[in-house]
Amino acid sequence: MTTRYAALLRGINVSGHKKVPMAQLRALLTELGHSDVTTYLQSGNAAFTSTSGADENALAAELEAAIEKHFGFGVDCLVRSGPYLRAVADGCPFPAAELEARQLHVTYFSGPVAPDRFAGIDQAAFLPEEFRLGDRALYLYAPEGLGRSKLAETLSRPALLKGVTATTRNWNTVVTLVELTRD
Repeated sequence: MTTRYAALLRGINVSGHKKVPMAQLRALLTELGHSDVTTYLQSGNAAFTSTSGADENALAAELEAAIEKHFGFGVDCLVRSGPYLRAVADGCPFPAAELEARQLHVTYFSGPVAPDRFAGIDQAAFLPEEFRLGDRALYLYAPEGLGRSKLAETLSRPALLKGVTATTRNWNTVVTLVELTRD
């Protein structure tokens, strides 16, 4: 079976740390047996076709091991199928078409997160910023952008995310990943 996936690498090419050139990432994914490999931006987004039959977690673990071997440092990776990415975009609880892309973000999680994980956050204290949970995802509306968001800062606290890998993409990237993973 042939499936299109996106690989979301966390924390690469930021301030000169954990440099992963996109050409080398494409070559690495190809060496792993994947085809039709493309990358988007320098922040660690790749789309590829796989016929391996492996699940998303196995594909992510394989890519993490290859990156560690090739580059000499660890990088957390999430791999998500095209249909999943489409469902996340379609399930957005905010009016995405009416917002600027810098105002809307999706944080993808390595696994399901229960609402009680975020129960201690007083959402009213952060208005007009808001968040909603989805399937292994969190939608964040930050009208002033992510860089100025106090809610984003609170949501990214290590204690809150303990035991889960999380990586965030702005709405433009969310939409582009859906397009790149269409069958």
